[in-house]
Amino acid sequence: MLTLYSYPGLCGVADNNPFGLKVYAFMRLCGLSFTQAHILDTQLAPRGQLPYLTDGDHSVGDSDSIIAYLASRYDIRLDGRLSPEQKTVSLLIRRTLDDLYWCMSYSRWKDEHFWPQFRKIMLSEHPEITESAMEAGHDYNEKRYYFQGIGRYEPDAVYARGIANLEAIANLLGEHTFMFGDAPGSIDAAIYGFVANIYFYDIATPLKAYVLSRDNLVRHCERVHASVQR
Repeated sequence: MLTLYSYPGLCGVADNNPFGLKVYAFMRLCGLSFTQAHILDTQLAPRGQLPYLTDGDHSVGDSDSIIAYLASRYDIRLDGRLSPEQKTVSLLIRRTLDDLYWCMSYSRWKDEHFWPQFRKIMLSEHPEITESAMEAGHDYNEKRYYFQGIGRYEPDAVYARGIANLEAIANLLGEHTFMFGDAPGSIDAAIYGFVANIYFYDIATPLKAYVLSRDNLVRHCERVHASVQR
């Protein structure tokens, strides 16, 4: 029995955290049968963070580790057609998305222009989440951003960095249906995890404005979204 433990959904996507949504999309694209459990408590997570997966008595943390485990354990060949060069490009895109994460997260928890709107949406969609929990998350993330480095940037510099990441991905995608052809791979699940959490987000951040300006990113996001919603 596979169970994916991840953060709550938001604005119509299955997880408001891009790493959890990445794994969710991968599992759906592979046709795996699983249960998704929305939680906030990370105490039982193997690495003290979400998402994590349980497969019977076995637990796996970290989104890339989960995907690698599933591919090996269940003989999933979603990326079996990729060339060595495409696998290298895929890795570079994943690292670009890792960097984009901090800009996305900053726009929700740190930027005082958008933070009140994010808090309102979370409390509205998830009545079980308390205001004190949101404030605790705000304080925790503010410290996290400072030590990571993104919290020392001015907002304009944060968004310029995030937009540069999105631009690189959009340019690589071009007019392809999916990143490496007509069938989705794990990298498409990864891109969806991030872009969907910007595109479907109800708050007009600079990151969302950029995604809306790139038709190929929008088409890719909607295409993967339709596939994982079936």
